Amino acid sequence: MILSAKKVLELDLIHNLSDREMTNPEGVGIDLRAGEIYTLEGEGYLGETERKTPEAKKIADIKAGDKKVVIGPGELVLVKTIESVNVPAGKVSVAEGQAPTHLMANAHPRSTLQRSGIYFRGTKTDPGYHGELTFVLANLGKRQFTLELGARFVNIVFEQVVGDIHRPYGGQWQDGRVAAKEKEKQT
Repeated sequence: MILSAKKVLELDLIHNLSDREMTNPEGVGIDLRAGEIYTLEGEGYLGETERKTPEAKKIADIKAGDKKVVIGPGELVLVKTIESVNVPAGKVSVAEGQAPTHLMANAHPRSTLQRSGIYFRGTKTDPGYHGELTFVLANLGKRQFTLELGARFVNIVFEQVVGDIHRPYGGQWQDGRVAAKEKEKQT
């Protein structure tokens, strides 16, 4: 079952929301805004037990007063949200008379991105995760694309998990970390 936007607000699952999303969200999802933009430099590695991400170089930050970023054809950036999510590690009561359940979240692009030739890559957010979220935007089009910081670019939808989970997320990406500084063991 997908939670309504109203239910997501009642459960206080997202922090630092815009006034629009706090008072007038549309449908079942909540829109999140672009807060920081990064480029990737260097090489990445994913092994059986270790990993290393390319260095993430911050090129824009709304807190620093940056206004926009231009993504040229063929360019890829990481976009970190202004908002942070708090997906409970335990079971949550989402409906009266229903047994408590675990929650997870899925991210979906705003349709303006795809209509502009921008590829969006998101992922699921497991029970137990808390922090800002980071997504990939890649310009697959033939023209520049301008992204204003503070713009709504992703819609997050919370869903119930059927059955118990083995353990909640406690991984190394907790609290909105964008990149691994060095090769590290995967937990």
